[in-house]
Amino acid sequence: MQKEVIAVALNYERITTPEMLEDAIGVRFTVFVDEQKVPADEERDEYDDTPESCHHFLVTDNGKAIGAGRWKEYEPGVAKMQRIAVLLPYRGTGVGRQLLATMEADAKAEGYSASFLGAQCTAEGFYHKLGYETEPGEPFLDAGIPHVNMRKQL
Repeated sequence: MQKEVIAVALNYERITTPEMLEDAIGVRFTVFVDEQKVPADEERDEYDDTPESCHHFLVTDNGKAIGAGRWKEYEPGVAKMQRIAVLLPYRGTGVGRQLLATMEADAKAEGYSASFLGAQCTAEGFYHKLGYETEPGEPFLDAGIPHVNMRKQL
């Protein structure tokens, strides 16, 4: 039985400090490493060195980190959404949808016209509802988890 979550003060923002980045990485480790058993050394990479390494985002509820994501350039005009994670009690509440919308708006404001992502196969339906289309090709493994490539015009 999932406990009820009452979001008090949700805030979606671009990460600007090392402390915010560490909070975001903490959310990612909870979701990907603890829950999904992704090896810890595969979760953090060179894009996590500083808040400026790519476009990092954090979702907080009354100051508590509950969601995270990042995007970077995939190819000219195309932003790659990555590491989108929401803590379990907040899943199904719209937090992930709003986080992705915030990231897409940021990419569009920076001049990008499309969004690309590698979605876990279990989340493919979620991304379809948000306007993403699955690209041709077989699912592939990323950190031992089946994924598909998806794309959306912004």
